[in-house]
Amino acid sequence: MAIVWTILLLVVSNVFMLLAWYGHLKDLAEKPWFIAVLVSWGIAFFEYLIQVPANRIGYGHLSLGQLKILQEVITLCVFVPFVYLYMKQGLKWDYLWAALCMCGAVYFVFRSGFNPISETPQ
Repeated sequence: MAIVWTILLLVVSNVFMLLAWYGHLKDLAEKPWFIAVLVSWGIAFFEYLIQVPANRIGYGHLSLGQLKILQEVITLCVFVPFVYLYMKQGLKWDYLWAALCMCGAVYFVFRSGFNPISETPQ
């Protein structure tokens, strides 16, 4: 159940982070850059309130490498709808190829199972 909570929280945190990183390109394009920075920091604060607990919950059940790859896959899964629905940009075949590469990364990081202890240095 901890992994499910980790995934759900990381999805929500990624929505906030994409808004912080890229939302200003659409919504604050006419404002000075420092306004965009302040707004982005405000959004990122809420992202961190969700992301830090997600990583703490997941770290006891996933290795650090698994947690990072999971984060990257979630980022890509949230990014594609964000680009299409929010930023109103077209989808590209390159997003599919990137997703396939991420599937390979997931395979290699998770193929040994969910045993974070085995990767702890001695």
